Amino acid sequence: MRFINTIRQGLKDICQIWRDEMRNVVRDEGVLIFFILVPLAYPLLYSWIYNNEVVREVPVVVVDQSNTSESRKFIRLADASPDVRVAYRAESIDEARRIMAHGDAFGVYVLPSDFGSRINRIQQTSVAVYCDMSLMLAYKAIYQTASNVSFKMGAEIQVKLSGNTTDLEDEITVRPIDIEEVAMFNPTSGYGSFIIPGVLMLIIQQTLVLGIGLSAGTARENNKFRELVPFSRCYQGFYRIVLGKSICYFMIYSVLAAYLTLVVPKFFSFVSLPSASSLLGVMLPYILACIFFGITVSCMVRYRENVILLVVFMSVPLLFVSGVSWPQSNIPAFWECISWLFPSTFGIRSFVRINSMGADLSDVVNEYCALWIQAIVYFFIACGVYKYQITKTRSKAIDRLRELKKLRKR
Repeated sequence: MRFINTIRQGLKDICQIWRDEMRNVVRDEGVLIFFILVPLAYPLLYSWIYNNEVVREVPVVVVDQSNTSESRKFIRLADASPDVRVAYRAESIDEARRIMAHGDAFGVYVLPSDFGSRINRIQQTSVAVYCDMSLMLAYKAIYQTASNVSFKMGAEIQVKLSGNTTDLEDEITVRPIDIEEVAMFNPTSGYGSFIIPGVLMLIIQQTLVLGIGLSAGTARENNKFRELVPFSRCYQGFYRIVLGKSICYFMIYSVLAAYLTLVVPKFFSFVSLPSASSLLGVMLPYILACIFFGITVSCMVRYRENVILLVVFMSVPLLFVSGVSWPQSNIPAFWECISWLFPSTFGIRSFVRINSMGADLSDVVNEYCALWIQAIVYFFIACGVYKYQITKTRSKAIDRLRELKKLRKR
């Protein structure tokens, strides 16, 4: 009977903490922004920016020092490509450099004065390609276009010199070994399908940490941790506090997670191949790990503004060490170990494989187990954090009462 009463009282305490935390979330505008507005609006904005997937019509400057039919053909073919647009023609490299310095172009094609004559003498010629390396996508478009045009013009010259009589012979002369390129997991070769899945998972963690940190910062500023003292009469009370708050956060983010992982990719036609069981299996430990991680981080938040600085500082490094924007095999061992502290690392890796590659839960079993380990470890750490904070608040209250009693005796 006593055991049943303990369970009943524990459930009652958890429900009351859940109710109070839900009320605090609704009343706090800052928490609402990071819990509701940012997860809803930010993915749409980010996906809309990269909705074109690939870079097209990159402006370039052409310095045609040859001014022959061959050089004009090269320029014409480059301008006809979907990736490059010949926006300017310059008389010298210095003039082309000034155009690039103003940001009006991202690359320069320099055709030497002997371009046409060397081709007519059946000699090898060259085209100098200068690219702005600050934008890798523009560099890729400019360089690949120059390579494709050079290959096309070279193929035409080979055909003319070969003396073939059939189209099949011409094809074999130009390409004796046919290469078939198959783009796996990202058929459009688009930047959005490549980076957006990782960003969506990172948004879940970062907004959770922001919201929980803001709430904890407000409680600390207003000394509201004293309200939790009645719930911590016994050791199990700290578990009730963490569970009650976690249920509140989980209810909110279970809906937001479905929106981020299912609605946003479909809305922008990104690659989305997850099975329901695999997605649910990964998202459950990931959300729990992020919640308990956010509660743990909240112990370092003295004021509301501190958590914003912390999360903004960590967002880009966390995306890098996740293995999405940089190969996981090339990440230094030190930073790889540091990345294991964050749920986003395993969440991003598992979601990308499930969403973009059609992997099953058995294919991401290492990340799946790591997320459950993080959820369990951070749960106990979060309980310890609240135990420390509430114990500290209780001791301050006791010291204050003792001081008041001393003053009354005087």
